[in-house]
Amino acid sequence: MKDLYGSLNLCSFSHIYVEEKALDNENTKYILSKFKNSSIIKIHHYKDVFSRHNQDFVLQKKSPKIILACKDGNLIYKGARVCESFGNDHFYYTSSMMNCVYNCEYCYLQGMYPSANIVIFVNLNDIFTELKCFLKKHPVYICISYDTDLLAFENITGFTRKWIEFSYLYPHLKIEVRTKSSNFKSIEDIAPRSNVILAWTLSPEEIIGKYEGNTPSLKSRLSSLKCAVSKGWKVRVCFDPLLYVPGWKEYYTRCVEDTFKVVSESNIEDVSIGVFRIAKDYFKKMEKINPNSILLSYPFKTIDGIYTYSEEHHKSMIDFMYNMVRNYVKKEKIFCT
Repeated sequence: MKDLYGSLNLCSFSHIYVEEKALDNENTKYILSKFKNSSIIKIHHYKDVFSRHNQDFVLQKKSPKIILACKDGNLIYKGARVCESFGNDHFYYTSSMMNCVYNCEYCYLQGMYPSANIVIFVNLNDIFTELKCFLKKHPVYICISYDTDLLAFENITGFTRKWIEFSYLYPHLKIEVRTKSSNFKSIEDIAPRSNVILAWTLSPEEIIGKYEGNTPSLKSRLSSLKCAVSKGWKVRVCFDPLLYVPGWKEYYTRCVEDTFKVVSESNIEDVSIGVFRIAKDYFKKMEKINPNSILLSYPFKTIDGIYTYSEEHHKSMIDFMYNMVRNYVKKEKIFCT
């Protein structure tokens, strides 16, 4: 599964649910063209499937279904306080998809959503229309790949490409596309944009193998990142979330060293460093889903409704990683959360 379309196996989606009002959308037609052998089921509203009671998130994750829908209400949100704004005054995020093809044990999505099925909101133009209203007032920094991995799904949706094309028209718009994928090849034919940042989450191989299910290896991610740099793209390196596990210093030391063998300071926009942190309500749901998780059994501290490591462990991890990265990158380019 890890080598097909940047960790995405088209054959795994046996059933696709489609909202009635999404049937004629051009993005729906494009996506369905990728699934000649899947069963297509018409539904009235995506929540009829996605928000049903007593769903088994873990079981669904083994064979998720796709739901194509049109999103209502607010489409753009203020950036979450647990997320880094990178010095941008007008920080927002949007979700053109809900849920992810990957299966990271620490992922907050399992505590956020009642289902592991993947919702794709095909009315992307409505998001663009709302964003234009913001852009009339002030510059915008927007993250488009927080509640999913948009680049991992690029071969199915083409949404990353559409966002990049939209950015051509608005130089005062800055877009971040965060990913764990190795799927840069799906957009490598596009000329780089100065207002689009491709941000790779990088983890030690030991962490990937144990806690980041279905994700590409560090080597594959770095290869994709290197290709993006060679094409002239702005690239952000994200060591986030740091996980407090036995051997973490050794693991993250190798991860940082391997990263900067591939990319140099002159080729990156900045570096993000952050420890594991999650909203209290999401964490409680995650505990129920993963009762045997050693990773989640840490005695987390609550700070303003956010679960995170103790002050001692938080500081030791941030300081250690900052000093490691500082060997390769000037301090002005390092952001710690």
